[in-house]
Amino acid sequence: MSNTTSSDVIADRFGRRFDNLRVSLTAACNYACTYCVPNGKRLQAAAYELSAAEMIRAVALLRQTTGISKVRITGGEPLLSPKFGDLLQGVMKLGLKDVSLTTNGQLLPRWSDDIIASGMGRINVSLDTLDTDKFRDIARSGDLATVLNGIDRMLEGGLRVKVNMVPMRRVNESQIVPMLEYCRERGIELRFIELMNMGHLRSSSTYQNQFFSMDEILELISEQYTFSRTDAPFDSTAVRFEIVDGGYFGVIANESEPFCRTCTRLRLSSNGHLYGCLSNAKSHDIRPLLEQSDELAQPALRELLGQALQDKQDLSFKGETTVMKFIGG
Repeated sequence: MSNTTSSDVIADRFGRRFDNLRVSLTAACNYACTYCVPNGKRLQAAAYELSAAEMIRAVALLRQTTGISKVRITGGEPLLSPKFGDLLQGVMKLGLKDVSLTTNGQLLPRWSDDIIASGMGRINVSLDTLDTDKFRDIARSGDLATVLNGIDRMLEGGLRVKVNMVPMRRVNESQIVPMLEYCRERGIELRFIELMNMGHLRSSSTYQNQFFSMDEILELISEQYTFSRTDAPFDSTAVRFEIVDGGYFGVIANESEPFCRTCTRLRLSSNGHLYGCLSNAKSHDIRPLLEQSDELAQPALRELLGQALQDKQDLSFKGETTVMKFIGG
């Protein structure tokens, strides 16, 4: 149980509080996706990354201080880090309501037994196409068949799987319906993510030319399926739809239908910085607190968390030069 009482909850004027923590295990990635990096060079590990023990301490301290109940392990690519096994074991012992993973799936076959054995209930896999050539064009690395095998292994192990796809005009919009069909056949919920105005794409012609809106996504799907909007959790980033013949999909509509007013997400970077908002490059270093006792660390952390809440946008995503892979999308 959390040590935080209802009267201790850190909230802003919109009633937003931190309940959902993204932990970026490493900034390194084995892909160089076109919407993430500009030059095809893979992201490398940040200097002075936290150890697995320090990350576990940070998660425990944040849970005690804020009542955080959900943790998602992200990257970069988290399965690339040799710390993944130790972090997974440590976080699973903290008694959290939900622990999940976001991965590009390339290393899932290597880690599948550990993930299944850990008791983790669900994972998200980033996958933008089922076409081998398009896959290499977008990810600029990796092997599609290996990712698909990893997804199958997770399903066989009893995990719930979601797939995240970034549709881009004249790049992979033709894959929207095939991806949905693939996911429906396997009981996977597909999430379409509108291209984000971040990093090298911020305010660029590439962003303007490739952006594919929620309305355009829904129009394509409506040519094949009948669906209706359905309920989603209060703090969900996705607009969720139910297909008449069975299945669900969602759209994370950063531009078309912003979700900032209900955001409960907090991000911990691999080098120990807290980010309250993807649309704000401001961060708060918690590394100095990790060696302190709970009694000393918690008041200081509460102050930092109050500042991180103020970093959130009031209404909508404004765009930022921050590269999402550094801070765990």
